[in-house]
Amino acid sequence: MVIVDSTVWIDYLRDADTGQTRWLVARQGRDEIGLTDLILCEVLQGFREEWKFERIASELRLLPILDSDGTDMAIASARNYRMLRAKGITVRKTIDCLIATFCIEHRHSLLHNDRDFDPFEKHLGLRVIHA
Repeated sequence: MVIVDSTVWIDYLRDADTGQTRWLVARQGRDEIGLTDLILCEVLQGFREEWKFERIASELRLLPILDSDGTDMAIASARNYRMLRAKGITVRKTIDCLIATFCIEHRHSLLHNDRDFDPFEKHLGLRVIHA
């Protein structure tokens, strides 16, 4: 499965023309595309109007939404954070650490537009879609 990060969903919903949004449009219906509950939260929290929030929530709920695995994922994410930190790399956002670790642990690929995932790809084996 390809997990699509909030950075791509936000660009997609804004009709931004990026390599990632073009990949998403081209691959919908061809690849299994999903998101995590954390990504869903990130996307939805940006809507000011209730009707937009409800519409996008309904549309995204048509896709597989995977639970982030709670305690076990928190421990694995902390371990990955510490491994990167030992290499002199500071992960800026805990949620990115959780998303990357989730994808690594479950062998999902990640479609993103966020340099914070690069160390996970380079050092921890995160599979990334390069659009």
